[in-house]
Amino acid sequence: MLKLLALDRFTILLVTMVILATFFPVSGQIAHYFNILTTVAIAILFFLHGAKLSREAVLEGMMHWKMHALVFTFTFAIFPVIGLLARPVLEPLLGQPLYWGFLFMCFLPSTVQSSIAFTSMAKGNVAAAVCSASFSNIIGMFITPILVSYFILGQSQHGFDPTKSIIQITLLLLVPFVLGQLLRPYIFPYMVKVPSIVKAFDQGSILMVVYGAFSSAVVAGLWHQVSGLTLLYLVLACSVLLTIVMLLALYVPKWLGFNQADQVTIFFCSSKKTLASGVPMAQILFIGQPLGMIVLPIMIFHQIQLMVCGVIANHWAKSKQE
Repeated sequence: MLKLLALDRFTILLVTMVILATFFPVSGQIAHYFNILTTVAIAILFFLHGAKLSREAVLEGMMHWKMHALVFTFTFAIFPVIGLLARPVLEPLLGQPLYWGFLFMCFLPSTVQSSIAFTSMAKGNVAAAVCSASFSNIIGMFITPILVSYFILGQSQHGFDPTKSIIQITLLLLVPFVLGQLLRPYIFPYMVKVPSIVKAFDQGSILMVVYGAFSSAVVAGLWHQVSGLTLLYLVLACSVLLTIVMLLALYVPKWLGFNQADQVTIFFCSSKKTLASGVPMAQILFIGQPLGMIVLPIMIFHQIQLMVCGVIANHWAKSKQE
């Protein structure tokens, strides 16, 4: 119940940022300095994630390469294929910017914290979840820009080169993460004493990016372009996508012979998309594009996936106690 209440608080904060940006958007020189502050917060967040990740858990989890290969397939193949196949239906319904955001969401890596938390709650293979989710985020820093370049921006910006974006994402996300790993023996003891610090940066940096992105979108006329009916279509599209992927992630591991603990891990790591990495990536990849509309699908999908996974993880945990 406490976890669900915490989820609700973050959902309320996200909605609050959207409302705040709608009525009090940040713009001009203030927006420039706000974006710099947001970038620093994101870099600190990934530094803390690096310091938090146990090397022992990584080494133990790396042994399950078949599981990681399947999670990788779901994250960077099945999701994108579904997103691309849905184009004839979704692009007319949502419009190009929102469909781009939907497709961008399909190209993103998995979540880290929630994948591990739900796997632990449902008695899955936690060590493998740590490794799989972390590997997904690291490799996603390179794969996501390439997919965006080829399937989205390549169609509108001929000659778009993802190399610059990959370098920027590496400097913003991967370098701080690696530094955190290297300095873990010195940083982690302090993190244990203040466990809320990672959560504060995790949620705080996302809220800052969402406020900045929606401020820019509102100034550009976001709510004159997105109707209530369009939002409903987007929620339905995200729900259908999650349902399809979850059904596949539930039955495919069984068909392939994975044990129950690994099935739980695959289910939670394969069916989610990261908001924490996704929004900073969008800032770098979609310069000059309607960023508020690009990040709206991942914001909606993120809330749906957490609520659904919370119910499923709780149900599985209770069924194993009986």
